[in-house]
Amino acid sequence: MAWATALQTKQRPSALLLSRQNLPYAPKAGLEDIAKGAYVLAEPTEVGLKKKPQVVIIATGSEVSLALHAQQLLAVKGIAARVVSMPSTSVFDRQTVAYKTSVLPNGLPRVAVEMGTTDGWWKYGVSAVVGIDSFGESAPAGVLFKHFGFTAENVVDTVRVVLGKTH
Repeated sequence: MAWATALQTKQRPSALLLSRQNLPYAPKAGLEDIAKGAYVLAEPTEVGLKKKPQVVIIATGSEVSLALHAQQLLAVKGIAARVVSMPSTSVFDRQTVAYKTSVLPNGLPRVAVEMGTTDGWWKYGVSAVVGIDSFGESAPAGVLFKHFGFTAENVVDTVRVVLGKTH
């Protein structure tokens, strides 16, 4: 989808940002959804909860699988989370207010997961960002993921703090 969009875009530059690690495939994503820059990837009902979302977890790229895993762990605790994949913030920002609200409903707390700087996520009304605002660490990826809190368990803990469910 990114390649097709880049080829069609004549008025602005395009960039393809690819992960270095292997990632699981998210089969639900439709091309028309991806083309809007962000879309609902998974609702609580898809992990067995018959509840409306209590929180939205926003992730992009390699972080999406982490957000989906956190959603499953939250479901076990009875917390209903919607997972939003946001592959392009700039494309999402150009959508209608109605579409943006359908993806990120008003009144629901939001937690973003970004293996990079947290700066760009605050404009989406997030309560917290699991991210990195430093540079220069060096170690195997798994060690760094744990060091920086890029674990499903840390995302769950962050959601629980945002919801005031720390016990």
